[in-house]
Amino acid sequence: MTTAEPVGTVPPVETVDLRADDLIRDPFAAFAELRERAPLARATIPGVDPFWIAVRYQDVRTVLSDPRFVNNVDTVDTQDFADLPDTPAPAPAHRTEQVWRARGMPPECAQYLRAGVFDADGARHRRMRGLVHPAFTAGAVERLRPRLERLAEEYARALPEHADPDGVVDLVAHFAYPLPVTVICELLGIPETDRPQWRRWSSYLGRGAGPGLDEALHAMVAAARELIERRRAEPAEGLLSQLAAADGDTLDPVETVSLILNLVVAGHETTATLIGNGTAALLTHPEQLALVRADPGLLPAAVDELMRWCGPTIGGVPRYATEDLTLAGTLIRKGEAVMPILAGANHDPRVYAEPERLDVCRASAPDRAGHRDAHLGFGHGAHRCLGAVLAHEEAVVAFGALLRTYPQLALAVGPEAVERGPNPAAWHLAAVPVRLGPQAPAAG
Repeated sequence: MTTAEPVGTVPPVETVDLRADDLIRDPFAAFAELRERAPLARATIPGVDPFWIAVRYQDVRTVLSDPRFVNNVDTVDTQDFADLPDTPAPAPAHRTEQVWRARGMPPECAQYLRAGVFDADGARHRRMRGLVHPAFTAGAVERLRPRLERLAEEYARALPEHADPDGVVDLVAHFAYPLPVTVICELLGIPETDRPQWRRWSSYLGRGAGPGLDEALHAMVAAARELIERRRAEPAEGLLSQLAAADGDTLDPVETVSLILNLVVAGHETTATLIGNGTAALLTHPEQLALVRADPGLLPAAVDELMRWCGPTIGGVPRYATEDLTLAGTLIRKGEAVMPILAGANHDPRVYAEPERLDVCRASAPDRAGHRDAHLGFGHGAHRCLGAVLAHEEAVVAFGALLRTYPQLALAVGPEAVERGPNPAAWHLAAVPVRLGPQAPAAG
């Protein structure tokens, strides 16, 4: 996985190939080994300029919250940048754009990547986030909970309809994905007839690369523009009408399209992955499953622990240093990129006792620093996941409905046969085949 790369720091910095087999097979174990050897390493991906990765909890937390790190490389003041030693280019490269171009993103779609809320800083970030934040507050999510419960119950009870002749059903395709897709589409106001297409397009982004990505991106951009025009002419309930009203005023047209894509994709992909990952984790840890079945009140803490233990995001968006600074004893030059590795931070023994042990009661007690819910699965700082409250509540409701409806729910294959999806930047399972067992009677 690693080779020595002396770059003028002491001790020598390791170089990590993020496409290495051991990282793709088990990133939690691979990053654990790296974390104990060095807090920072240099990472390489084909087609992408090298960048730093931070793997220890405190360093990741710093990268996510220190204002000297920004998401948008264009925020970095490039005056006199070319005078820095050993700098091959007059300005730092946009690593996320390089990654997506390497995956097959058409060059003309890069403007939507750069215009999104994930790539914004300061006032622009506050402006874009502020437009949609009211729909994702704790109060808004609490009001949405009855709808979440009805949907989760409906999708759970419909699972037998999708079982194969052997009684096996894929929980990812027929439960973990439909629930959050429906929720985010209803929040936005995307017509029901359009939703299967949006889910299909989003799946190309979730896979990370491969044939069809360019067509999917072009189709999503065109569909977002059409939805804005439709809601401008025919306002209806949902965030789309609010965004249509802001288009050309508070938002420029590219920002509007980008924000819609951000909300649709981020609004269901990671939540669906959490539900799939979490179900597999509980079914392969029967003692933890028994605790949650015996006390459903543990579900909120269990969701936090599952986000820590098998969360969907391996690494966060790269951050760029706006000045020369020191991180973990290493000099980070102005303009250099640092990717926070959430999978490393959330398993750091400096913060979590026995971090490799799944413990659904863990998040209900303070960590070693005295924090509760201190995992970084939803990020940290100004860019903490906009939909964190909604995603957490969706997962709580989903696990509750699933476990309540199927008291004998079990994996249909051995744990070693549950395959991971192909995107190396995310920890998600391609399918979770289960045997349902008899349904419990519906409440009431």
